[in-house]
Amino acid sequence: MLQACCVEYIILESDNLSSLFPNAHISMGGFEMDSHHLFALMTTLAVLPTVWLRDLSVLSYISAGGVVASVLVVFSLFWAGLVDDVGIHSKGTVLNLGTLPVAIGLYGYCYSGHAVFPNIYTSMAQPSRFPTVLLAWYLKLLKLPTSSQKLNSADDDFNLPGFIFAWFCYPCSFSICTLMYAGVAYMGYTMFGESTESQFTLNLPQDLAVSKVAVWTTVVNPFTKYALTMSPVAMSLEELIPSNHRKSHMYAICIRTALVISTLLVGLAIPFFGLVMSLIGSLLTMLVTLILPCACFLSILRGKATRLQGVACIIIIAVGIVSSVFGTHSALSKIVESLSS
Repeated sequence: MLQACCVEYIILESDNLSSLFPNAHISMGGFEMDSHHLFALMTTLAVLPTVWLRDLSVLSYISAGGVVASVLVVFSLFWAGLVDDVGIHSKGTVLNLGTLPVAIGLYGYCYSGHAVFPNIYTSMAQPSRFPTVLLAWYLKLLKLPTSSQKLNSADDDFNLPGFIFAWFCYPCSFSICTLMYAGVAYMGYTMFGESTESQFTLNLPQDLAVSKVAVWTTVVNPFTKYALTMSPVAMSLEELIPSNHRKSHMYAICIRTALVISTLLVGLAIPFFGLVMSLIGSLLTMLVTLILPCACFLSILRGKATRLQGVACIIIIAVGIVSSVFGTHSALSKIVESLSS
């Protein structure tokens, strides 16, 4: 799932840079590369050195800029709509049942970021402080040490009940995300209606200063997130390296380079930002966000869970399965339709 999110970053960069420089291309002999392919390749080359970093503490400082960038993009949208009066009060259909399965996948994708939490938890010098970190997640009041640091006291051992407590009982970051998503969805649809693109930055008039701020901030944003998102995938694969070669950084560089190239190839093969996002949300995020947490909760607590908790978890699992099936089928159908047209 995290690797699929990195594919989205490549597509995002390609779309926005192409909107800024639509005539950019490379023509060399019989080889031609249009703006979308060119900027996708340039983005891949730009993020590659950041992926080679294995120190999560360094990546945490890079990713901190992503929070500022996300807030700035949201602010730019509201400024364009409320101050510059761009496309405000556009008409459109409030409920479209035909695209509801795709919308469900998009909703799911919005909550896919917490898949990196286990890696952050195990990389902390004091995992017992994870609840405090999670509470302040979007304020970036956290300190991520290197993954090679050893845990030195009994208080720093893996605390599974504490981890579950943090996972379920601190919805602060998710509440902030929900408010931002709902605000952007309402403002974007109010401004652009049925003509809303998969990225609202593509709808903003290019002659406005706030539009340039939004687009360039969106361009910068993936660079702050790509490495941290890919890191858990790379670290998992690096566990397969023979123990006598793990100290060699060359193996890690080869694995991480291959992962980055794979995201480029997929992004070029399926360059549909909204549909890929919906597919990730339906197929993968529903599993990680709704189904697995509740299933693990019931499995760990077993008979200790109350009847209300058991019923709530079963309902959430059922909703997750139904949403995943319908959303995945709809997203795949539209991707195949778009590729064949």
